[in-house]
Amino acid sequence: MNLELLGWNSFFSKSYKSHSQEGYTVGRVALEHKSTYILYTEQGELSAEVSGKLRYQATERQDFPAVGDWVVISVREAQKTATIHAVLPRKSKFSRKTVGTKTEEQIIATNVDTVFLISGLDGDFNLRRIERYLILVWESGANPVIILNKADLCEDVKQRREAVEEIALGVPIIVLSAVNNQGLDALIPYLNQRQTVALLGSSGVGKSTITNQLAGKAIQSVQAVRQGDDRGKHTTTRRELIILPSGGLLMDTPGMREIQIWTGDEGLQETFADIKSLAMQCRFHDCRHEQEPGCAVQEALADGSLDSQRFLNHQKLQKELNYLTRKQDQRAALVEKEKWKKIHKSFRKHPKR
Repeated sequence: MNLELLGWNSFFSKSYKSHSQEGYTVGRVALEHKSTYILYTEQGELSAEVSGKLRYQATERQDFPAVGDWVVISVREAQKTATIHAVLPRKSKFSRKTVGTKTEEQIIATNVDTVFLISGLDGDFNLRRIERYLILVWESGANPVIILNKADLCEDVKQRREAVEEIALGVPIIVLSAVNNQGLDALIPYLNQRQTVALLGSSGVGKSTITNQLAGKAIQSVQAVRQGDDRGKHTTTRRELIILPSGGLLMDTPGMREIQIWTGDEGLQETFADIKSLAMQCRFHDCRHEQEPGCAVQEALADGSLDSQRFLNHQKLQKELNYLTRKQDQRAALVEKEKWKKIHKSFRKHPKR
């Protein structure tokens, strides 16, 4: 396999330089299954595990490889296996908070150039969910493209597209029907060689159908959505990096029923750029947009130029981010404490002579 066609570039080679002098090579994580990884390498596909040193030094889940990562490896060609010694710095990283009460990061995809944010035009269409997804995508460092799928099931496609345009300022929007293979040609410019695209969206929006159409074969299983609420089952159960016939790389991901933000201050500002612009016109720089005089946001709400539901969602997401930041600061302190415990323990085992 040609590494450059897999997305290798100067960003990664700069970080890899010191490792190459030690005799290591590199690979890209295509699949993760528990503690085993499948890598794309110049030697072909290899099965790999992390080294004991990397496992010991890791303090958080994000320290381990994720699908899309470039990793430093030693290869055993005869066995078609490898050992992962390090994860190279990530050009982009799409994360969310893990499901549940724990304040931990779950990495969804790394080193992605474009994110296809897929929303169904059926009964599961939800503008507020699209806003939440957009925060995650902008924060990741990748570029969003909104895909409105299931146009064949929608009687007011134009109206719904216009509604999305109002909340996704400047973001490309593509309407298609994957099951009928209509409109998919509009995705081709984003799927060139060396480009990595991730599919993101809730269960049942058609990610697996789009993957199969672009790959030209049935890679992912497809199931019908439930009647009544148009919600789907998790037909994709793992993240996988797929090489397309066009040479582009496509990462399908499991549907996410719970979309909890991990970080997102910049993403929030980008997603709600209209509210940010209005806030800059308020009389007071610390305006809370409630009862303050000269509040441009409240004036926009009053004259209808700002949708009240959009504003309420912005406030809700801002509170969520503030709370999460406080929880992350507490967790960071605990992680730092654990790291120094490991250092001291290692020092006691191997004191200087």
